[in-house]
Order: sequence, then C-alpha cells, then structure tokens
Amino acid sequence: MAEEVEVVEVARVEAEGAKAVEGLPDVGLVGAIATSYLVEQLGMGEVAYVDSELFPPIMVLHRGKLKNPVRIYGSSDLLLLVSEIAIPVEALAPLVRALTSWFKEKRVEFMVSLGGIPVANRLDIDTPSVYGVPNGDVAAEFLKRRGIEVMEEGFVAGAYALFLKESLRQSMPALALLAQSYLQYPDPGAAAAAIEALGRLLDRSFDVKPLLEKAEEIRVKTRDLMKQARAAIVGMQKPRESEVPLMYT
Repeated sequence: MAEEVEVVEVARVEAEGAKAVEGLPDVGLVGAIATSYLVEQLGMGEVAYVDSELFPPIMVLHRGKLKNPVRIYGSSDLLLLVSEIAIPVEALAPLVRALTSWFKEKRVEFMVSLGGIPVANRLDIDTPSVYGVPNGDVAAEFLKRRGIEVMEEGFVAGAYALFLKESLRQSMPALALLAQSYLQYPDPGAAAAAIEALGRLLDRSFDVKPLLEKAEEIRVKTRDLMKQARAAIVGMQKPRESEVPLMYT
C-alpha cells in the first residue's frame, strides 16, 4: 500500500547525513506541538508535502496560501515532518513506509520520533522525564552517549512504533523520544521536554521559553486537533503503554 502515499518535493532536497524528526499527532500532541514550534523557531522552509487519498479531504490556509496538512520542512542537516491533521489508523502503515523509504533515498543518517507516554500523575510532575526507545544497537549507543534514559520494559504503540519497526526493516537507525504526558489533553510542557532532549541528541540548544510562555494559548489552538487524535489513540491501544508486557510480569 506504500504507493497510496506520495511524498511530493516542492524544493531541492539535499539531506545526506541529516537527521529526520517526525511528530505526528498522538498522546498529548507532544510531537505535533514540538515539530510545529521548531519549524517556526528555526525559520525553516517547506521542502515537500505528503499526499494520499487515505487522508481526510482537508487543506489548510496559512497567510492566505493553501497548504497540504502533512508537510516536510528542511535545512541541510535537519528535516521536520509536521502534520496538522490526525492520521487515520488505516493510513499510518503506508504513510510510515513511504516516509521511511523517502528518508532512506535522501540518505538521512538518523530518524527521530517525538511523542508522549501517558502517565496518570502528570498533574503532579513539574518537569516531564523523557525516555528513549532505540530500534537497535546503533541507536541505543547514541542515546547512551547523550545521557538519555532508555525505556527498558513496556509497550509502544502508534506512529512511532511503526517508524521504529519500519526503520529496522529498512536498516536505518532510528529512535523515539517519549515525554511523560497527559493522555487526552495537549501538553506543551511535555513538548518542551521532548525538544530539550532532541537538542541533546543533535548537539544543539533550542529555546523552549516562548513555548512554555504560550502554553495556554497552544492548548486552546490545538483542542480540535486533540479531539481528532483521540479516536486514533483509542484505535491504537495507546493506554497500554503504561503496562508491563506479559513476559516480564
């Protein structure tokens, strides 16, 4: 079904050795908030968009210009995948296959998924912890060198689980950075924690202060997207991520 999803380039893409970061709408909209914020903060331009008949019939308007809702922004060393719609469950697998193949074709060095992991006591957590989930030894060593704790047991589900699975199949190093998050509410604080962890991975410093200052505004603006994502979260059994697999009980 990979042919049902097309990556359409709108600018020259030279990404050999770059890192690719995806943040599809999911738990707490952590990845979606984080990638959108980084695009704005870094002033990145659109280099491609993703098209599929499996997506809802939606286009978005930004400053009077019609845009596809799933877009890729880029520079010479960083690609950012942004989605302003919740991806239907039936579209996730072909989307991930198409994107992973495209990143590999562009000779991306590493793929990183940003997401949230639901915790019941999120209200009591001032600074969310971020855990890494590698797809192999190369990614695990990368996390270790950057001082990011690796999740030892549990489930991962959803877009980043598929990215990890597909990247492993295509022999591409990849990892997920998962911040403690609310399950069904937009969580800019968790997004900020994920961005800071990403900065450690990339040896860069990202200023998350403006993100935290606009947290309430972001929660209001992303309410509708969070509503869209809830159905997908249920369909992907996201709450199971707080459980321990049977083999280890």
